[in-house]
Amino acid sequence: MEYEFRDLTKDEVECRVGTLNVNKGCSLLLFKDARCDMNILDEKFGITGWKRHHESINGNLFCTVEIWDDSKKEWISKQDVGKETGVEKEKGQASDAFKRACFNIGIGRELYTAPFIWILKKDVKIENGKVKDSFSVADLEVENKKIVKLKIRNNRTKKVVFSFPSSDDEQYQDEMHQEPVGKQKISKEKQKSLLEFCDEKHLDIGKILDSYALKDISELNENQHATIIRVHAQYMKQWGADGWNA
Repeated sequence: MEYEFRDLTKDEVECRVGTLNVNKGCSLLLFKDARCDMNILDEKFGITGWKRHHESINGNLFCTVEIWDDSKKEWISKQDVGKETGVEKEKGQASDAFKRACFNIGIGRELYTAPFIWILKKDVKIENGKVKDSFSVADLEVENKKIVKLKIRNNRTKKVVFSFPSSDDEQYQDEMHQEPVGKQKISKEKQKSLLEFCDEKHLDIGKILDSYALKDISELNENQHATIIRVHAQYMKQWGADGWNA
């Protein structure tokens, strides 16, 4: 049985710093905490309709979340492993395993569709190589399990420091889809080069292919390939993210 969970609200999504370039700014990642997962499970199945347990496998801590399927009269389970955290190692690993298991059953999967979030240096306080500000989600809209609108606020300045989509995003989408479609597919060498380009620029090739309604990189043609290189390079540079980890 497949379960449909409600979308996360802006108050349930938190921000943490992903990477930092002291000269250009920082990137942010979106996440949910374990309390959010527990609340949604309670809402959906009631406090007696789900359960969790942890076990150590080859030195790694796993969490299994089980949901009672009344039609099958059995427990349906999903499992995942946790990663260690810097504080309270065992507790953090258990919490991470639980959150990952909840992703597996469908809670908060829309977070995987988040855009690249870059906060410019002028909008963040950086001292001694560390980010001194915290950030929160000011606005969030999800359609068909995809994030279509997102705003990030600096909690110190109360200023919205990131918006998606922006005018740059809309221009990018227009150019991506209005490019004339050629017939010749790109070579294997260009496929490899494009994958390396996406890795270098921290771009999601899956999302790029989705924008063209393609399933595999081998389906790209020469015009589409040229547009991706031109538009994405310009797009990332405008946000100050080109070479952000240098």
